[in-house]
Amino acid sequence: DPFDKPPCRGCSSYLMEPYIKCAECGPPPFLLCLQCFTRGFEYKKHQSDHTYEIMTSDFPVLDPSWTAQEEMALLEAVMDCGFGNWQDVANQMCTKAKEECEKHYMKHFINNPLFASTLLNLKQAEEAQNADTAIPFHPADDPPRPTFDSLLSRDMAGYMPARADFIEEFDNYAEWDLRDIDFVEDDSDILHALKIAVVDIYHSRLKERQRRKKIIRDHGLINLRKFQILERRYPKEVQDLYETMRRFARILGPVEHDKFIESHALEFELRREIKRLQEYRMAGITNFCSARTYDHLKKTREEERLKRTMLSEVLQYIQDSSACQQWLSRQADIDSGLSPTMPVASNSGRRSAPPLNLTGLPGTEKLNEKEKELCQMVRLVPGAYLEYKAALVNECNKQGGLRLAQARALIKIDVNKTRKIYDFLIREGYITKA
Repeated sequence: DPFDKPPCRGCSSYLMEPYIKCAECGPPPFLLCLQCFTRGFEYKKHQSDHTYEIMTSDFPVLDPSWTAQEEMALLEAVMDCGFGNWQDVANQMCTKAKEECEKHYMKHFINNPLFASTLLNLKQAEEAQNADTAIPFHPADDPPRPTFDSLLSRDMAGYMPARADFIEEFDNYAEWDLRDIDFVEDDSDILHALKIAVVDIYHSRLKERQRRKKIIRDHGLINLRKFQILERRYPKEVQDLYETMRRFARILGPVEHDKFIESHALEFELRREIKRLQEYRMAGITNFCSARTYDHLKKTREEERLKRTMLSEVLQYIQDSSACQQWLSRQADIDSGLSPTMPVASNSGRRSAPPLNLTGLPGTEKLNEKEKELCQMVRLVPGAYLEYKAALVNECNKQGGLRLAQARALIKIDVNKTRKIYDFLIREGYITKA
């Protein structure tokens, strides 16, 4: 296109191929049309005896019947009209037919092994370059999409995954300070400076809002429940450190913070192993076979010590025959290797609460007879039960099943009540086990 090139330096006309480029002048390039070149045009430092280049695209590149200019015109036409619209491509080129354009493009730009190998080499070079660099860190998975005003939505602080934003911003009313500000020409210097200061304060509040959002996204804190589950896999001592160091995570960054916690967890494991080996050495043990025997005997001695201390427990129940019988049954289960199933109860202890009276409580009319009986025995108001039921059913439908641990994570009430609600919903077919 002659309009894409600078004009001739001699006559200022648009350059048409072929034209002349001085090899000794520039930048910018010193270009002349053939007419000015033949009459020996000279200008400032340019002399007529300078070396020169003939600029033209009227030569074959890939096919003897296609010039370089036609190759460029073909690529531009395909880019403008779209791949496959060969009639429009031919109409834009004006020098080739539809079949010629399609055949030439498929042969030299699609099925050309030279281009294919070049692209392959470029791809391999890019993969090799990426292999030498650090793996990018993705701290947060795709967050869950809970229904509005659900239990999980409240746990996520109103985060809306579709918009990647929160329903209520930090410092949510920061814009109110700007709603009545208007810059006019007749403002005094003091009033103008005061308005500028208010705008600067607003900008600082916006920066703080974005800083908090960045910390939440970088550390994967949107799905807080998943974050808490990952935290529980550490020992108690490491969890305490995790809680203490959480306030410094914004300074360290996500990767450095995780490395610090993992290194401390490794140090804790090493210290515990060293302490165990020192105990073996103090006991005169020099090989791991003897260590296994020592651990077995230590466990046996600990069980015997617990049995002896439990004798004092019997004294407070000896006056109650039923409580004494329960204690003996529990001890028999322990001795036989079973987990005790019958708790020790005493007449002198706290009595069980009577069933809850549901008369007049809101939501009672929405319950069937079995649900009313459950609420009375568990002493749970109907409104709370319906909310817990909806949360468990929604989570079960989303996950395809529900475990008791998941139910306890969703419902923050007494674990025994959660177990009774969970068993009831499974028995009645509202949810299924995972």
